[in-house]
Amino acid sequence: MRILMLSWEYPPQSVGGLARHVEDLAISLAARHDVHVLTIGRPGEAFESRENGLTVHRVEAYPVHPPDFLVWVLQLNARFMEEAMILMRRYGPFQIIHAHDWLVAFTGRALKHAYHLPLIATIHATEAGRNRGLHNDMQRYINSVEWWLTYEAWRVIVCSRHMRQEVQGLFQLPADKITIIPNGVYSKKFRAGTVDPEVRRRYAAPNEKILFFVGRLVIEKGVQVLLEAMPRILSSCPEAKLVVAGRGPMEGQLQNRARELGIGHKVCFAGYIDDRTRNQLYRAARVAVFPSLYEPFGIVALEAMAAGTPVVASETGGLAEIITHGVDGMRAYPGNANSLADNILAVLQDDALVAKLSANGRRLVAEVYDWENIARRTADVYQEVYNQYRRTPWPERTPVIARLWRFVPYVAGDQDREQPLPLGGRYDLARYRATLVNQHRGRSEG
Repeated sequence: MRILMLSWEYPPQSVGGLARHVEDLAISLAARHDVHVLTIGRPGEAFESRENGLTVHRVEAYPVHPPDFLVWVLQLNARFMEEAMILMRRYGPFQIIHAHDWLVAFTGRALKHAYHLPLIATIHATEAGRNRGLHNDMQRYINSVEWWLTYEAWRVIVCSRHMRQEVQGLFQLPADKITIIPNGVYSKKFRAGTVDPEVRRRYAAPNEKILFFVGRLVIEKGVQVLLEAMPRILSSCPEAKLVVAGRGPMEGQLQNRARELGIGHKVCFAGYIDDRTRNQLYRAARVAVFPSLYEPFGIVALEAMAAGTPVVASETGGLAEIITHGVDGMRAYPGNANSLADNILAVLQDDALVAKLSANGRRLVAEVYDWENIARRTADVYQEVYNQYRRTPWPERTPVIARLWRFVPYVAGDQDREQPLPLGGRYDLARYRATLVNQHRGRSEG
């Protein structure tokens, strides 16, 4: 099956967990399918590359400066659509279009209707969930685009029962349109190994027990709650040391709060770290802490479990579905610093509990959340949707817009990418219009 994935994030262009999810899913699917990913690139990156058995198409944004984020999203989709038409001509036919989140909704819908292809959408998070409601015009606009994407999709994939309930309630979707497929992790990447002493020395003293958080520094990730819990933790376990990896708009505010609480010397804000350092810190940590207030799933919790690191997480969203309290992790009340501190201290002070959580967590990830299993379930959804699509009259119809779109590269001369474009851009609109008129000359207007 030939699949076109649309994602505004893809490594090395990464803001959050979306990029990692799309990459891991695409790589896993590529073992049995022809997978193409259309994403945004950085200046100087190759437009097209073969990576891990799949083809990645990276486009640069238009060289104009949008006045705001929403205009940038529209420009991004215009650029994606421009390239997608060429991909359809060069690599098509595709059997499935898979759009990840609302930022690529316009491209996904356009390709669906232009080429009569089934569209599948994965909703990784919602604007209402992230912000605990819709409080301004931008949030309401994004929510409406999310609704539009789920309406247009043949099937909507979410990562947890919590997200199914959230998406169904927000967008009034029928239950049989939503499929739950959890996120996954490559267990082999995180298997226990030796800890590089230099990496550990960089973040903590030899006698300190590391509490490790990795993620975006935004309010919904709950790092502010973890800071409030630290004085209580340190009073019972003075050798504790918190390492916070990641960046975000709350970074300065969190650093100031650590100083106000008098725990600045016991909190290391590591900023962005590479994958190797992250994996080393998982292994070096006594406990990984994810105190989220809103969390559709929580890939980082799976990563910690795969590394054999005990996890303390908030009992919210997908995290509550992953962890069985006291068996393969510990769950704290979301937003409650005392509950968080108590659960962290339980892990810091009980070696037998650490061994139990470590073994059970590693086993859970290997048996349930390995990417091979997740990719197989995703491919089953693709096949099911494609079989349904083939039983409809839709594939046999070729809408006029599809025929017109296929003219665009031809009318432009299908120029080689290495050649400079004419001043008028890729398309000569006068010749394009004349060609369309000639194609329809002699037809009745009905």
